[in-house]
Amino acid sequence: MRVRKFAKADASFQRSPGQDGDVFAANMVDQRHGAPITIGFGRYGPNQVLDEVLAVDDVMVILEGRLSVSTDSAEMTAEPGEIVYMPKGQKVSIRSHEQGAVTAYVTYPHWEEAL
Repeated sequence: MRVRKFAKADASFQRSPGQDGDVFAANMVDQRHGAPITIGFGRYGPNQVLDEVLAVDDVMVILEGRLSVSTDSAEMTAEPGEIVYMPKGQKVSIRSHEQGAVTAYVTYPHWEEAL
């Protein structure tokens, strides 16, 4: 695999599997490219909630808007320029606020294979 760069404008967003809300993902690099990790962009509409037990280690970088992430023991809100790490096996609730949010993400291993 060669060195590459990606912009949000390059992304082809698709509804996240198993979700019926306004939550979308766009993998830019994944198993199809021979990479050991998945890298992409996420897009959350206003006031969306995603409840999930993580099948992979997940890192989100907030690019636009705000997201709150809750677990059984903590809640945090992240804004542009901040990073949230969510470990595999953690039960999380990810909530967007009134303006929605855009993230960049990295997962290990590939989240689509882990579903």
